Amino acid sequence: MSAVVVVGAQWGDEGKGKIVDWLCHRADVVVRFQGGHNAGHTLVVGNTTYKLALLPSGLVQGKLSIIGNGVVVDPWHLAGEIDNIRTQGVAVTPDNLVLADNASLILPLHSELDIAREAAAGGARIGTTGRGIGPAYEDKVGRRALRVIDLADPEALDWKIDRLLTHHNSLRRGLGLEEIDSAKLKAQLLDVAPKVLPFAQPAWRVLEAQRRESKKILFEGAQGMLLDVDHGAYPFVTSSNVVAGQAAAGAGVGPGAITYVLGLVKAYTTRVGEGPFPTELNDDVGRRLGEVGREFGTNTGRARRCGWFDAVLVRQSIALSGIDGVALTKLDVLDGFKEIKICIGYRLDGADLDYLPASLKGQAGVTPVYETLEGWEQSTKGVRTSRDLPANAIKYIRRIEELIGCPAAIVSTSPERDDVILMRDPFKA
Repeated sequence: MSAVVVVGAQWGDEGKGKIVDWLCHRADVVVRFQGGHNAGHTLVVGNTTYKLALLPSGLVQGKLSIIGNGVVVDPWHLAGEIDNIRTQGVAVTPDNLVLADNASLILPLHSELDIAREAAAGGARIGTTGRGIGPAYEDKVGRRALRVIDLADPEALDWKIDRLLTHHNSLRRGLGLEEIDSAKLKAQLLDVAPKVLPFAQPAWRVLEAQRRESKKILFEGAQGMLLDVDHGAYPFVTSSNVVAGQAAAGAGVGPGAITYVLGLVKAYTTRVGEGPFPTELNDDVGRRLGEVGREFGTNTGRARRCGWFDAVLVRQSIALSGIDGVALTKLDVLDGFKEIKICIGYRLDGADLDYLPASLKGQAGVTPVYETLEGWEQSTKGVRTSRDLPANAIKYIRRIEELIGCPAAIVSTSPERDDVILMRDPFKA
C-alpha cells in the first residue's frame, strides 16, 4: 500500500487542485482531512473548469472520495456543491463519496459570528473568509458542536442545540446580534439532513478496508503550512492544523500509513488576507506576478498579495511536515523576467535569521535577504519534459532545491491538467 499526503508549503493557493487532480490518475482513494469550504480548488480538464471547496478532487475522475472527520462541513454548501458538479456531468453517489459521520458541522450562526467579530475587531482583524470555519472549530474543541450523525437523530438535536445556543446567544447579545431560535435552527437542519445523510458513514472503517486491499490513497490538504494554527504566522492563520501529520488524525488512520509527503510550492509566493509577508512586492513586479498568474481567490475573488520565492519559509515547512519532495507550480508565470530573486535568509535587528520567528514583532520586522538569478526569455508554458526547459529555468529549479534541501518531484507549467513534468512519482517513491 502507498499513501501520499499533499500539503501546501507556503501560504496556501499553491495549485493543489491541479496537482491532486493529476495525481488522482495514480490513486484509488482521495481524502480531505482538514479545513472547510474556505479553501477552493480549481481543476481545468479540457474545456471544463471545476471549482471545488469541500468535495475531494478525486470525484471528477470517479475515484472513491472521502471527507474526513478533521473537516468542518457546511451541509448546505456541501449539498449545493454536489448539485453543481452533477450539472457538469460528474456522478456523485454514496458509492463514490463518503462523508465522515463524526465530522463537525458549520451552521449559519458560525458565519454570522465570524463576520461580526471581524467587523468589531477593526484594525485588529485577521482577514478570515467569513465562512464560519474558526467558530465551528471553536465549538468542536469546546465539545458543543453538532456533528453529521446528529442530523439522523432529531431527539438528540434538541439537547445539543440547547447546549450550543447557551454559548452562542450570549456571544450574540454582546455583539448586538439577534438571538438564534432553537426551533428554527432545528427545522433548517432537518431540511438539509436528507441531502447529506446518504453519504454519511464511519470514514475510518472505509479507509481501513481500502488499506487492507492495498489501495493507493491520496490525502488532500487545504490552505498552506504557514497558515497552520500551531506553526503558522499566528494569529493570522486558519483554525486547523495543516501539517502533514494532521492527515492521520483528520482521516482516521495511523501515522505509519503515510508513505510520502508532497509539498506544494509556487515558483514565487502569494498570500491572501492580513498578516506578515516578508517578500511581498508592492510594485510593478508584484502586480505583474498577480496579473500573469491570475492571482485571485477561487472562493472569495480576493486579490492575492505577491512576492518572490521565499526559501526560508519553504525550508521551515519542509521540516515541520517531513516533506519528501515538492511540486513546483506556476513556473511559466516567471517567463520573460530578466532577473528573478529568491529570499535566502532574513535580517532582524542586525542579526541573521534562517526561520520565521513566532512573535508578532519578529514576523513584522524581518527583512528578506535576496539572491538574484538570471531569468529566461523562452516560454515554459505547457512544457512536459525537463529537456525542453530553458537552461536558466533548470538552474532556477536546481537552486531552489539546494536552498530548501528537498528535491522537486513535479514541475507544473500551466493550469492545464497534463502540463506537468514528472521527476519522481510519489506513489512509487
